[in-house]
This record gives sequence, structure tokens and C-alpha cells, in this order.
Amino acid sequence: MVNMQSRYYYKNQVGTGRLQVSVSAPDIGKPADNAVIRITPRLDENIIEEMRTDSSGNSPVIELAAPPVEFSQNPGEPKPYAEYDVYVSQEGYKPVVIEGAQILPDSTALQNVRLEPSAVVGPQPQNISISPHTLWGNFPPKIPEDPVKPLPDSTGFVVLPQPVVPEFVIVHRGVPADASAPNAWIYFQDYIKNVASSEIYSTWPRESIKANVLAILSFTMNRIYTEWYRGKGYDFTVTNSTAFDQSFVYGRNIFAEISNVVDDIFTTFVTKPGIRQPLLTQYCDGVKTQCPNWLSQWGSKSLGDQGYDSVSILRNYYGQNIYLMEAQKVAGVPVSYPGNPLQMGSSGPNVRTIQEQLNTISNNFPAINKVRVDGYYSDQTRTAVETFQRVFNLPVTGIVDFATWYKISNIYVAVTKMAELI
Repeated sequence: MVNMQSRYYYKNQVGTGRLQVSVSAPDIGKPADNAVIRITPRLDENIIEEMRTDSSGNSPVIELAAPPVEFSQNPGEPKPYAEYDVYVSQEGYKPVVIEGAQILPDSTALQNVRLEPSAVVGPQPQNISISPHTLWGNFPPKIPEDPVKPLPDSTGFVVLPQPVVPEFVIVHRGVPADASAPNAWIYFQDYIKNVASSEIYSTWPRESIKANVLAILSFTMNRIYTEWYRGKGYDFTVTNSTAFDQSFVYGRNIFAEISNVVDDIFTTFVTKPGIRQPLLTQYCDGVKTQCPNWLSQWGSKSLGDQGYDSVSILRNYYGQNIYLMEAQKVAGVPVSYPGNPLQMGSSGPNVRTIQEQLNTISNNFPAINKVRVDGYYSDQTRTAVETFQRVFNLPVTGIVDFATWYKISNIYVAVTKMAELI
């Protein structure tokens, strides 16, 4: 039962954030409808919200108390986010408890939860504890590296002619030499969103967020392109140690404001003349740790406040000769983005592809209406696109832009894989 007194208290603080929980069982291709979600303040048993997921596996968007937004605008302020525990259960599945989901004011936190059948993994809850945000907690500073790596020779690993966005990143959840730490296979975009939500605040200017996301993307793409850890005999792409790589917190919530930026630019990276690889764009917070010639996270926020765009922010730290490039291939998708958005009046094979994929997705997500597969972008197709965007937390425009194209592709692949397993 919801404790109304606690709900009143926590909903009448200075700031307000938003939370939506999305539940799948066991993968994003199979939404868990009618799952029970209970929200309590961190280390408090008083339930302030109880709700159920819809046919798409999504909860309603709820408001939760948070500190004032000013706390996240400058270093040295009190903790800028509130923490809540999220309990998710559904009959036949192992319950999941997220301990310490982070809620920032004026932001929407997206908490994804994947359930596992209790017959396979047992009935005891799976507890996922969220560590402090890197701008608030104490973490080891990055060990400096050469930003341009030597590439393997012809007798070693094969270096691709151009950077490719992989389907997955294999994250080692410990320092490189810790053989006891587990590896996690994470979708590339989900990994970038997780790191950015762990490293910066979603309340910052969009251009500051974009600059930091580009730095995170470039750092990750450098690790992938140069086979940095595989060349050293390890079986992973990157670690979650801030001393060696970037912060990744398994199971944490991300923020919609950061997620939307990543969806728009996830194939883009920073490079400079004369090199074949994405630049290893190292960075630090700029307050607890000083890092000349690297991006300062707090400094990038200040530049964004002054009206700098993302490229100008990056050039302020990495040099005026850096520029942006796009990876031409995204692994794991059936068809690459055609280059122009699809909208009312569009026609041809790319529209047919989207119609076919939306119809397949609607088998698992019935809120999305079936469409006529005829290659013409009709009102019916636009409505299906709008519903898809709403279900998957994209800006609802009814237009298949870069971000929507690849989200449809990713969900289509997930749904198809689920169908093959059933």
C-alpha cells in the first residue's frame, strides 16, 4: 500500500524530477506488461508510488522529489540528485531491486529492467546497487595515455580500414588485470548512454552534453578500432574503471536528455588530420582532478553556458585542428540509414523497409498499429512511427530521422531474435 504521508512529503520538496520504468522479459524484444513497480526513497520502506507496466512494458511517467537544479550547475554544491529504490516483480520471474536510482530535477530518468525466469535463476531478488555519480563520488583519476595509438602490424590483429560502430561493447566490470571481475555484453548505444549518465548531469546545456558525449564516443571508438585490450590478450573491449577507461554502472538509470543526444550522433567521433583512428579523447572533472589538454567536464559546462557549440568546446581542449567524422557502417542492423528523413510524401524501398519492420515490431508491441506495406509514407505509417517514438522515448515527430531509423532497426533485430528463440 502506498504511504500517502511519505508521498506527500517527497513530492513537495524544492525540485522535481521524473521517472519512467521500462520492463522487458528477458530482452528488449519482449516487453513485460502488467509488471508491478514499487518506488521507495533510498533505505526507506515507505512506498511512495506503486504502478504497473502497459502492453509496451512501460510504466507511467511519475514525478519525484529532487534537490534544486542549482545544485547541479556548479561544483562544490550539495548532492544534486535524489536517490530512490525501485522494486520490480512479475509472476514467474525473478524480482529485481534497483538500489539508488538517481533523480535529477527538471530531467526524466529512464530505468530499464530486464527480468529473468525464476525457474531458471531462482526466486530470490536480483539486487542492483547504483554507485555514486562520478562528479559527486570519489573515483581514481584517469591514467594518462597517448591520444593516438600505434596500430597493430600485419602479423597481429586485423585493423579495419574504417571505424565501425559495433552492435555490442564487452565491458569488463573491474580493472584490466582483475580476472575475477565479470564481463557484460552491452548494446553500443546503451553503453554510451550509461557512461554519459554516470559522468555528467542531464541538467547541463545541450551543447555541453553533446561535447561530452562526443568525447565518450571517440574514446570508446578508439578502444574498439585499435583493439586496445584484445591486443593485450584480454577478452573485452573496455573496462568500467575510471583509472583506465570510463565509468559504467551496470543496471543504472539513464536520462532522456542524454539519451536523445546519443541517438542523434552515436556514429560520430573526433579525429584530427593525419591519423586513421578516432582520437582517444581523455577527460576529467576539472575540479577534483586537473588535466591540461584534456576536456574538463565542469569547464565544458561553463563554456556551454557561454553559448559555445559542441565543436568549439572540444577544440578549446583538444586543439583547433580536430574535426568530426562519421562511421559509415553500423554493425547488427539490416539496412543503413538512407541519408534523408522519411516523412509524409516519401516513397520507395526505404519506406517499405520501415513499414515491414514496424509490422514485425507490433507483434510484440501491440500499441503500434499495423500498416499497409506499399512503400508510401501515409497517415497510417506516420501514426505507427509516432507511437513507436512514444514507446521508446524518442521525440514524437512522426518523421523517421537518423535516430528513429536506427532505433526501429535495433528493436526489429531484437524482436526477430526473440521470435527465433520461441
